[in-house]
Amino acid sequence: MVFSFLLIQARPGATIGGMCATRCSGSLAVRYGTMRDNVINLQVVLGNGEVIKTGSRARKSAAGYDLTRLIIGSEGTLGIITEVTLRLQKLPQHSVVAMCNFETIKDAADVAIKTMHSGVQVSRMELLDEVQIRAINLANEKSLPEVPTLMFEFIGTEAYSREQALLIQKIVSEHNGSDFVFVEESHAKEELWKIRKEALWACFAMAPNFEAMITDVCVPLSRLAECISKSKQELDASSLLCTVISHAGDGNFHTVILFDPHKEDHRREAERLNHLMVHTALSMEGTCTGEHGVGTGKMKYLEEEFGIGALRTMKRIKTALDPNNVMNPGKLIPPHVCI
Repeated sequence: MVFSFLLIQARPGATIGGMCATRCSGSLAVRYGTMRDNVINLQVVLGNGEVIKTGSRARKSAAGYDLTRLIIGSEGTLGIITEVTLRLQKLPQHSVVAMCNFETIKDAADVAIKTMHSGVQVSRMELLDEVQIRAINLANEKSLPEVPTLMFEFIGTEAYSREQALLIQKIVSEHNGSDFVFVEESHAKEELWKIRKEALWACFAMAPNFEAMITDVCVPLSRLAECISKSKQELDASSLLCTVISHAGDGNFHTVILFDPHKEDHRREAERLNHLMVHTALSMEGTCTGEHGVGTGKMKYLEEEFGIGALRTMKRIKTALDPNNVMNPGKLIPPHVCI
């Protein structure tokens, strides 16, 4: 058995409490869900020093307000998480890892959508654009085709995992995909997933002295291909280096925007691209952040996403639980919101 936080961990160095506070997720969320789905109880210290628990160890409950889900994603504004009770997930018996290439990022995203609609239960499905593959080649001295790439993981029995891989291979061939390969040996699987796991660090090989603005949005799965394609037009036209990485099965994608921190025009351009991505997602009934959180950087988009009524409700909850505003003041809720 293995703790579920290991299965959905967003990145190396993530902490359990931090993942709960930001309601984050990672590549395995398409199969196991986000932190919201894998926490059954929290112990929390409120602003007045009171210690509460938000649930029990029961598999389900209809008792009272769902305080666990209220605290998860509150980004430290309602209390400090001191104890977490997690669901357990059994390690899969067998897994198959696959990878394939596409001429366009829309083709890759279309296959991701088709895969989810097919009923095949992928445990991971990650999309990397051609710029990200170029960074991986440069950083690791690889010679991967520099085209949009989809990576999959299938789990279950040996026969079932292989069967699912072959079903997806057929879908890929029907959508202009090529070079479909799948591996089952442990070392080979690790080598393939290193491509994805080291994606962020590989970006700096293209611009060693630059900083990265890492942003994300999430849209309904049916709009993923459209949203990525539209965003990519702006990213590719920019003077800055930008890569796209997507948790494609969730409709969630990230952009790494590399910029020179000493150049104000670079910073402004990075902000402009982030702004365009967010508004593209919101226009498609998406969200300004699928898993990175709001903090202060994305507060300005919440009114457009939720409406002022919802923000006032959040403010009332904040005021009720933290009347002295000592818990992470100035975060999450825009300062202009009054009750």
